[in-house]
Amino acid sequence: MPDTDAAVTEWDGGFSWIAAPEEDARRASHALATETGVWVVDPVDADGLDERLREAGEVAGVAVLQDRHTRDAAALAARHDVAVSVPEGMSLTREKLDAAATAAEPALAETGYEVRELRMDDEWEEVALWNEATGTLVVPETLGTLPAFRDGDAALGLHPAVSEPPERLDGLEPDRVLVGHGANVYEGATEALAAVFEAA
Repeated sequence: MPDTDAAVTEWDGGFSWIAAPEEDARRASHALATETGVWVVDPVDADGLDERLREAGEVAGVAVLQDRHTRDAAALAARHDVAVSVPEGMSLTREKLDAAATAAEPALAETGYEVRELRMDDEWEEVALWNEATGTLVVPETLGTLPAFRDGDAALGLHPAVSEPPERLDGLEPDRVLVGHGANVYEGATEALAAVFEAA
């Protein structure tokens, strides 16, 4: 991203950025290039972001996957004149969002990304996105790469408040795991995900 301190990584099918690498939470956001356009996931705004998105393609929408990740979704969607999409049933997320939301499942139907519910209760709403064709798994909160998530030298781990890995992710073989906190896992992603289940 031009003229910004954001940490940006490109991968086959999009790019990810950590808008403020100095933050302890290291909030990560993602731009997914799909046949329907670029989908921006759980965005934290950053200088130069709009230019970087234009280089990737036309923004098709903004998706929020976790109730605490409304972040700058409304502002970014307004700038690009697109809707914010939130998975069905995520009423807490809609309450926190500063914009009306469309249902994510039909919006993402032609992107190759499948919505997988991870947790839905009064305190925590979260879904993952899985694209089997590209091997891309997006997990916004349950999994992460910050030291607080990981056990020892593990590349990936569970959120400290999560006791067991979600069954909806068991057996997946991703080429990359995009997380909401910390750096993504680009190498050995299948093994890293399997290790989370083995350690539980």
